[in-house]
Amino acid sequence: MMKWLINILFLSCGFVAFWEQSKPNPNKILMIICMFIFGVGLYRLMKKIPSKDEKNHDE
Repeated sequence: MMKWLINILFLSCGFVAFWEQSKPNPNKILMIICMFIFGVGLYRLMKKIPSKDEKNHDE
């Protein structure tokens, strides 16, 4: 259940950051917070995907 909440927060922060960017006067603090959460979410997602180099070392 917690993973779903984190994923929803991650995706909604990405949406809010892009939506806020399209405004004539975007709130910079909100954009920075949303992009930070989005970056942390991407890091957590990419941490689970193995790289191509790890596969070559196993052979």
